[in-house]
Amino acid sequence: MATKFDLLPQRRAIIDRREVADTLAELLPGSSDTAALRAGATATLKAVLDAGRCEIARRLAEQPTRGSETAAAYAFLTDQILRLIFDFTVERLYPINNPSAAERLSLVAVGGYGRGEMALHSDVDIAFLTPWKQTSWSEQVIESMLYSMWDLGLKVGHSSRSLDDMIRMAKGDLPIRTALLEGRFVWGDAALYDEASALFRRDVLTGTARTFVTEKLAERNERHKRMGDSRYVVEPNLKEGKGGLRDLHTLFWIGKYVYQVLSVPELVDKGLLTRAELRQFQKAENFLWAVRCHLHIVAGRPEDRLTFDVQPEIARRMRYAERPGKSAVERFMQHYFLMAKRVGDLTAIFLAHIDETFAARGRRFGLPSLRRRPSKLDGFVLDRGRLAIPSDDFFAQDPVRLVQMFAIADRHGLEIHPLAMRAAGRDAKLIDNGVRRDPRANALFMDVLTSHNTPDKVLRWMNEAGVFGRFVPDFGRVVAQMQFDMYHHYTVDEHSIRAIGLLSQIEKGELREDHPLASKILPGLVQRRVLYVAVLLHDIAKGRGGDHSVLGAEVAERLCPRFGLSPAETETVAWLVRYHLVMSDTAFKRDLSDFKTILDFAERVQSPERLRLLLCLTIVDIRAVGPAVWNGWKRQLLGDIYEAAEEVLRLGHKQTGRRERIGAKQAQLRDRLGWDEDRFARYAARLPEAYWVAESVAILERNAQLIEAADADGKPLSISASPDPDRGATLVSIYAGDHPGLFYRIAGAIHLAGASVIDARIHTTRDGMAIDNLLVQDPFGQPFEGDDRMRRLSVAIEDALANRSRMADKLLAKPLARPRADAFSIEPAALIDNRASNRYTVIEVNARDRPALLYALAHALFQAKVMIHSAHIATYGERAVDVFYVADLTGDKITSAARLKTLERLVLDAAAGAPARKAA
Repeated sequence: MATKFDLLPQRRAIIDRREVADTLAELLPGSSDTAALRAGATATLKAVLDAGRCEIARRLAEQPTRGSETAAAYAFLTDQILRLIFDFTVERLYPINNPSAAERLSLVAVGGYGRGEMALHSDVDIAFLTPWKQTSWSEQVIESMLYSMWDLGLKVGHSSRSLDDMIRMAKGDLPIRTALLEGRFVWGDAALYDEASALFRRDVLTGTARTFVTEKLAERNERHKRMGDSRYVVEPNLKEGKGGLRDLHTLFWIGKYVYQVLSVPELVDKGLLTRAELRQFQKAENFLWAVRCHLHIVAGRPEDRLTFDVQPEIARRMRYAERPGKSAVERFMQHYFLMAKRVGDLTAIFLAHIDETFAARGRRFGLPSLRRRPSKLDGFVLDRGRLAIPSDDFFAQDPVRLVQMFAIADRHGLEIHPLAMRAAGRDAKLIDNGVRRDPRANALFMDVLTSHNTPDKVLRWMNEAGVFGRFVPDFGRVVAQMQFDMYHHYTVDEHSIRAIGLLSQIEKGELREDHPLASKILPGLVQRRVLYVAVLLHDIAKGRGGDHSVLGAEVAERLCPRFGLSPAETETVAWLVRYHLVMSDTAFKRDLSDFKTILDFAERVQSPERLRLLLCLTIVDIRAVGPAVWNGWKRQLLGDIYEAAEEVLRLGHKQTGRRERIGAKQAQLRDRLGWDEDRFARYAARLPEAYWVAESVAILERNAQLIEAADADGKPLSISASPDPDRGATLVSIYAGDHPGLFYRIAGAIHLAGASVIDARIHTTRDGMAIDNLLVQDPFGQPFEGDDRMRRLSVAIEDALANRSRMADKLLAKPLARPRADAFSIEPAALIDNRASNRYTVIEVNARDRPALLYALAHALFQAKVMIHSAHIATYGERAVDVFYVADLTGDKITSAARLKTLERLVLDAAAGAPARKAA
């Protein structure tokens, strides 16, 4: 039988072992100086190894999709190098004329190297095998060979064992058993290797297959959990991640252990895969190896994570081209995710056969049987507790059953048999426009989507089978589609399905602690199914080259009647899709204390029911982006805008006026402080109306205590800080003499102290003092707290305001911490709006996030001679959106066209990182 190496073209162009062996034989003739001989051999072999690697890299560049061939070529080259080292060591360095039976040595490749698959920087996993305990000669040979390999720069994983040791350790250690399972003879004593193989099969494999399968599947599940348990993570680990190479390896390991096959094609003969599935296996394996080989070359080190910074270069090397609405890198990654999905399909089918092999009659392998047998399966049957089909043509008889199968599985809480999933994937093409328009099929689909059980799990099954994308072709367009940015962690289809799952969890009260407001609202919604459809469709038009919100609303208008929604429901879904970003954009990028912000938002929403729907959609959309994206600060902002808008929509023109709201806050504050009327009146007179509107009563109280204490002690600068768990940040209040440039200095000092500002309100008293309230977080998005941190923060602010150090130089010296962001090109943009607020000019700056960006922008505004009233900072992966409410030095909006143009130029220069004039 031909091996992988036999099929390699022009192997001698990679390495000609005989020619190299002749060169080594002529090295220092007659010399017995082992150090000199090894040094000479190392120099020769290093040149040969480098030349072979260059040849393989050249072939890969010419044929960038030949992954399996490239992986085999690296293993072949390694084989030849190790054989040369072995022969040189036993013939020139440590020759032995009459070896005893104990002085036999076999070199065995194990692990990935044993499979004959390697990338440029893969480990060389080898086992030195001796018949009994090592002799002094075998110890010398093994040590010398290892030094030679290390001198060549090979990363060697090695073991030295006798036959008895090998069997004993393989019995007790799963990783060792797995590595030896893939053992392959490289060089040395072939008879010893054959003896070891026979012993391994007889003493280790026989009778332990069931245990091995159980342990391997548990290991796989643990690995998936560790890697994110999704094959749609946008920076996937192509070796260990779900749908990666390790999943394919696991199938082969199980097949080899259980059925004693020597190659993947033999799995067909055993009935574990069909010919078509074998081709899918080989195609997926070839693609994943091509990506891995390119990745090792690009990274210049052993690397298996496909990070943003390498994705564009690998897409270029593999010759992906740009298409309308999709960049080359997005097309490459979509292909990757489709391959990962294929690996998942093959895994499910393969394990179904293993289940058949090991399960006792009427029971499933490793799982308990169901206690009750559901009725009304509409022709479907149960196979060991899983939903199955009675005949191979069951779907062809009525293609609506392709949707019905998932509805029944959801209704009865059943898993679907992998062979039924295989048939569904094969027959998904039967879903045509007739099935899509069928009222019964659409009602079944809506039953799954709006299920009170686990709709996300069943929708994911439907997506895995390919039925979802066929039934809803618009959804099929976003299957496996990644978004090339650092904000979104999942592909579009996975993000949408996760959002459905989160909505279901909130509705059932499972996330009450994280989302108390939504948990209270959701069960009482009148238009429940409208919300579920809107969550499904909110991103359905991504990748079409236009505004996905507008295009998605058009898709919703077309799809909703088909799903059985009324015209009024269809209109609401389309509105929610069209404006699904409005609530988060307003909450995170605008000043919610500016009443016009709330009025404009409420005017767009128009009804309390829409507001409730939009809040729930916004929450699950943000949470489904990825882990650690949701936080207390976002919850607080969304709660604030919801409550303010709900009051406007409920009361209309009856809501409390500005002066009344200020009066109510002042009365509450006076009660909290316990001050008499004269004392409080003097204090209140110092502060402008905007201050009383902007801050909550809790912050007003903290500020009053800070100001009173500072004035009593005659302090020119006073700083207080207290963690705010509800907001997930630390409130830093600064009371100091006001002067131009105060805020940019504070922003720079906070960055130098290791914190970042997420919100800032800047106020000036009528007697010339500044009271600034800033919310700050640590680099991990948590409250900035701890005695050492707070001392560092206070010292940094004091030094900055006293001008004790050259802050600009210190900031320049601070290293940039986000190299992955360099993979993205973001053109800075500045939007200046005089309509968003009645009192201030609003400046929104979009730029690539970087350390001290807020400092640079605040410094630019200082140069433009404007006063900052508030700053609101939002980050979306590599993109930062900083919004400033500003006025000129007289407190008015900036309306002069010339000044606005200068203002725009200054903030754009700062956003782009252009050097600014140093401020004093």
